[in-house]
Amino acid sequence: MPVFDYDPPERFVAGAVGQPGSRAFFLQARGQGRLTTVGLEKFQVAALADRLDELLDEVLRRGAQVPATAPAALTDNDPLDVPISEDFRVGTMALAWDADTAQVVIEAQEAIAEDEDFEPSPLSESLSEPAVLRVHISPGAARAFTRRAIALVAAGRPPCPLCGQPLDADGHICVRLNGYRGSSASQGEGGE
Repeated sequence: MPVFDYDPPERFVAGAVGQPGSRAFFLQARGQGRLTTVGLEKFQVAALADRLDELLDEVLRRGAQVPATAPAALTDNDPLDVPISEDFRVGTMALAWDADTAQVVIEAQEAIAEDEDFEPSPLSESLSEPAVLRVHISPGAARAFTRRAIALVAAGRPPCPLCGQPLDADGHICVRLNGYRGSSASQGEGGE
């Protein structure tokens, strides 16, 4: 199982490439002359940001030294590092608070196809286990990651005012209009 471990990374960010509606989302860690880029879905970026904030808020409630908001000095609005070469696609993620080091630990595990065997084979144990990206970051860096991730997710297509689903440039099939294709200019009319 390849483990891409960054303790701590020089940089850990979420980013996207492409136009809203057809963006590809990535997590990227850089450090010690290495760059790891993993692909994931938009909802996974949003879920990671939400869970990170919840984890940090809970740690703060328990009395640890955690900033309530992202420190301005840790703001990172730069684009993803190039080349953007996906090392693997994320299936599951996990978060933990390491009280000994006062750091957040984030793990992103490679997606496994449903038809693949989860049992390690006796001959090639390392080939049958999924890859993992593991980063250890400070609470301030985690808050900065969260702020960037939330802005990234929000920068997508605007929502339909009737059903909340994302609008394409040509509109979308709105369930509130009984399946008619509505556009942002003609939402109330129910036609094209």
